[in-house]
Amino acid sequence: MASALAENGIPPSPDVSTQRAYLEALIAINPAIVGKKAADTIVDRGRNQCGSISKYPNDRAKLVELTNSRFSAPEAPNGFGLPTAEKILDVVHEHLCPTYPMAKA
Repeated sequence: MASALAENGIPPSPDVSTQRAYLEALIAINPAIVGKKAADTIVDRGRNQCGSISKYPNDRAKLVELTNSRFSAPEAPNGFGLPTAEKILDVVHEHLCPTYPMAKA
């Protein structure tokens, strides 16, 4: 299972301190991104986004759109909007898959 995830560009689960920093960075953008969801759910969304970064490293617009659709909340069922999604994308990249190449804004 782990090798299948790695083949799809999905990194392993982060250690506790990395996970904490990731969640805190998302809360700093907008607390509703994390909301009442389990930490594992938010981490899994980020790890899956890393898979998208791996697949589309040079298509930032697509990555922002995918981030917006992947990160939602009851008060933002269609995502938090593209400007916020761009910030979320950068947090995901910085904390969960910093070694993956990715086009910058």
